[in-house]
Amino acid sequence: MKYNPKDISVVLLDGCSLVFEEFIAAARYGAKVVIDPDAYERMRQSRALVDKIQSDGRIAYGITTGFGDLQKVSISPEMRDTLSTNLILSHCTATGEPYSEEIVRGMMILRANNLLVGLSGVRPLLVEILMKMLNKGVTPVVPCKGSLGASGDLAPLAHMTLPILGLGEAMYNGEVLPGAEAMRRASIKTVPTLLSKEGLGMTNGTCAMTSVGAIACYDTICAAEMADVISSMTIEGLTGIRSAFDERIHKARGHVGQITVAKNMRLLLSGSEILDNCQKDRVQDAYAIRCIPQVHGAVRDALLYVTGKVNIELNAVTDNPIIFPDDEAVISGGNFHGEPMALPFDLMGIAASELANISERRIERMVNHTLSNGLPPFLTNDAGINSGYMIVQYAAASMVSENKVLAHPASVDSIPSSANQEDFVSMGTTAARKAGDIVQNTLSVLAYELMTACQAIDMRKQLNSHGQGITPFHKLIHDRIREIIPFYDKDREIWPDIRAIESFIRSRELLDMITEKMPDVHNNNTWL
Repeated sequence: MKYNPKDISVVLLDGCSLVFEEFIAAARYGAKVVIDPDAYERMRQSRALVDKIQSDGRIAYGITTGFGDLQKVSISPEMRDTLSTNLILSHCTATGEPYSEEIVRGMMILRANNLLVGLSGVRPLLVEILMKMLNKGVTPVVPCKGSLGASGDLAPLAHMTLPILGLGEAMYNGEVLPGAEAMRRASIKTVPTLLSKEGLGMTNGTCAMTSVGAIACYDTICAAEMADVISSMTIEGLTGIRSAFDERIHKARGHVGQITVAKNMRLLLSGSEILDNCQKDRVQDAYAIRCIPQVHGAVRDALLYVTGKVNIELNAVTDNPIIFPDDEAVISGGNFHGEPMALPFDLMGIAASELANISERRIERMVNHTLSNGLPPFLTNDAGINSGYMIVQYAAASMVSENKVLAHPASVDSIPSSANQEDFVSMGTTAARKAGDIVQNTLSVLAYELMTACQAIDMRKQLNSHGQGITPFHKLIHDRIREIIPFYDKDREIWPDIRAIESFIRSRELLDMITEKMPDVHNNNTWL
């Protein structure tokens, strides 16, 4: 990352300049959100055009007509506000577990930023309400399933809008409340009805899939950075051969991610007595060690593509129709279609799964005494009575296998809807949700590798076949892990160890250690 989202306290929304780190700062870390005053005038102009269209009696989709296949139905002037409100009431059909608060906050940020462009015909009042909800901690309850990812994320965004009307449910101070009550406790006034076009303005967009996918992308970026460090500790435990990371090899191929990861490996593996003493043991290592730059690097290259698409979508107008006040044009198009994000999010899920795949193979090499270059079976001194780290590998393999199922692209599927008017949809929200599940599994697998690598280093030092010294940075991490969990000298309940290391991985503590103690490695990771 170019800078740490946790360090950002205020995010300015103007419809055109929101960047990835700012989005994460506001969605995950609660940065205050403020509106650029210039955006109000743009919104007022677009709203004025909607009012003019109605008074002129023009035919305009979703303003003076029904929605979807009901576009041919003309709506009388006195019913147009009802139509807009009914859109929310009829479209809140999502089901399943609620999205996390950070994802819903992300949806609200993206919807507000979209509307601030001034091409949607929505009153500034609705964006002001969204800002108050964000800054006062009122988060709508939005079930996670039910979007096709085209015509926008209709169902999730309808649920997001309900509390603005004093309906639905919302989280406030850790409690799920009726939407009206949550808004009352936060001293935020609701509106009795939406005006014409506002129902479309609130629901027609890719905000759910983009929020889910952007947060998953951030977690995958963090996983990629930690994977380099964790795998370097595995290399030390397995007495790996450094020559595979020679700069000349990687420049000869030319892929940026691969070159970056190889440089990280050289930095991370420098200053190790154990590695200094093992370089003549073998000519080369197995792929899970030797090909870390090629695999981790390919993940980085994929993420570079994904973040580029996310940064575009953060400031994209995904409404329909789009209103252009300069020439009073109202144009129906398909900017709500999620395909531009569905494909990247499917790719991101595949990339995250590869980080877990190769990590599990490194775990196997550490626990399998026929592959570990001399370590005892399952990293225990009394194998047979003790199973050691045997089932840690099983658990990692289970999540890797699950990731392989989840990595099947959602975007290759489509089901027609709205009487075949909407006959090709993206399933982009499913792609984003799957990628989020994959990266959470991947973070757990990396946690397993980290605890296994620390055990392998301890066992290697016990053997004293190549000396005692590990790199200074690895020692810092190893010592911290041993503060969290002790050496696994004999079988005990291992689940508390796993839970503790998973928490460590997800806490950003390791990332902060990299930033502070290995700034060159961290700076190599600012490839976004």
